[in-house]
Amino acid sequence: MQKKDYYEILGVSRDATQEEIKKAYRKLARKYHPDVNQDDPEAEEKFKEVKEAYDILSDEQKRAQYDQFGHAAFENGGFQSGPQGFGGFGDFGGFGGFDDIFDMFFGRGFGGGGRRRNQPRQGPDLRYDLEITLEEAATGVEKDLEVMRTEICPDCNGSGAEPGTHPTTCNVCGGTGEIRQVRQSVLGQMVNITTCHACGGSGQIVTTPCSKCKGRGKIRRTRKIHVSIPAGVDTGTRLRIDGEGEAGSHGGPPGDLYVYISVKPHPYFIRQGVDILYEVPLTITQAALGVEIEVPTLHGKAKLTIPAGTQPGTKFRLRGKGIPHLRRSGRGDQLVQVAVKIPTRLTAKQRKLLEEFAATLNEEKGEGRGFFKKVRDAFGGN
Repeated sequence: MQKKDYYEILGVSRDATQEEIKKAYRKLARKYHPDVNQDDPEAEEKFKEVKEAYDILSDEQKRAQYDQFGHAAFENGGFQSGPQGFGGFGDFGGFGGFDDIFDMFFGRGFGGGGRRRNQPRQGPDLRYDLEITLEEAATGVEKDLEVMRTEICPDCNGSGAEPGTHPTTCNVCGGTGEIRQVRQSVLGQMVNITTCHACGGSGQIVTTPCSKCKGRGKIRRTRKIHVSIPAGVDTGTRLRIDGEGEAGSHGGPPGDLYVYISVKPHPYFIRQGVDILYEVPLTITQAALGVEIEVPTLHGKAKLTIPAGTQPGTKFRLRGKGIPHLRRSGRGDQLVQVAVKIPTRLTAKQRKLLEEFAATLNEEKGEGRGFFKKVRDAFGGN
């Protein structure tokens, strides 16, 4: 049976924000939770379906894989769900694989198995937290990051030996990096495999250590890495830079660099998904008579006509003045919300004019008296 679309299951659009996805999940989880649907055998299956959809779409990396490959991204083992060292399937939550799990519980010699320590291994991933402005998130930005990481020593090329010399094969383990001990037990012959104490599991002995890396084969170095931040990112967005992590071991590839984005709060713009909210203050006369004003946007200034009689809290929409969509074309809007400023102090002339204005309103219906009372209360009059 063909699986349903995860976005359809949660009832959200494909460009839904993480907040919209979380809100939809919570609503459906409460609706289909087995504890409140004990008489409905289908509720548990629906609950599992909703939970599966949320687990994928709430994770930025899984969501990106799903958007590109659909359900095929997670079939037959799927893709690694997280970067190495971040709890992904590829590293078994910190273990190198099944061999390491057996090593931990039974020792490296259980059944004669075990993985050689000098096999090529990918280097660990790195994390970099980057804070950008709302303007940079709206337009995209180029950044140079200074990252401290482990690299292969350029002098010895990772061998650990001084240039001009070469490591020799360990005469204790014969280059295997392991020492095997066979013993008999009631269960039969058991082979116990331990790391070679002479070479530390590398299978080689360095007689003349490299002066630059002190025989370690690796050095710590600060690198400047250029990163392109696309328009539309938000707090929580994660970018992967392939091959810019820590150096690998025994000829293995380097890890990756993960850049986690956070967007600084803006002094007067409020982000709402891909839309921007801006509050504009108006005087009583501007709101009553109407006015043409100029408002700031993330893309420069824009003119806005406020019609006569505009009420406090009214919102006007400036199309295309918001944040670009991260995964598709187009951008959001800017919402301009009106805030009418009531003066706190009046001159005698201003008070008299307001009283005359109140008198012109329909006194028979009480509108004039009611209006004047509101004005008087607002201004602190008696």
